[in-house]
Amino acid sequence: MFTGIVTSVGSVRSVQKRGDTHITIAVPFDASALSLGASIACAGCCLTVTARSHDDFAVTVSAETLAHTTLGVWKIGDPVNLERPLKIGDELGGHIVTGHVDAVAKLARTAPEGESLRMVFSAPTDIMRFIAPKGSVALDGVSLTVNEVEGASFGVNIIPHTLKVTTLGRLKQGDGVNLEVDLMARYVARLVR
Repeated sequence: MFTGIVTSVGSVRSVQKRGDTHITIAVPFDASALSLGASIACAGCCLTVTARSHDDFAVTVSAETLAHTTLGVWKIGDPVNLERPLKIGDELGGHIVTGHVDAVAKLARTAPEGESLRMVFSAPTDIMRFIAPKGSVALDGVSLTVNEVEGASFGVNIIPHTLKVTTLGRLKQGDGVNLEVDLMARYVARLVR
């Protein structure tokens, strides 16, 4: 379980396709402290550490994950939001994020709003029923509050700090992001069916 508060940004060091896909991510922290088998959120996807050294770690990505996330288009050098899992006693600064990506959303447009940046994303219509104004979403692992919902799109405001310390400030129109809807919205929708 994660909070959607990105703790660092790594970069893709290698992508090897042999059966499953093996991705190595360079990091700005001592990755040798990561336990083999530990979970880590990479651009919002909960992945398992399969190898590590002092400045990188490796994960194995299944065909299912590649098909339903942005990981299938990662290239060497691409930046990756990272978050280690929540521990008992840690501050829950964002919202409960599982790392189970629901869909890929596309950046439709941006507009400055004060010092912040308003970003509007389009998402698959079957996912939109889980997204509500003032609800939470995770985009590439970043916990955000939804400002508005209209049809198959929703808008969020990104403050300057978040633009600086995550990959969201690098997005261009048409770029895809990993979208995880709020866990409670998913369960409520299931209950009322």
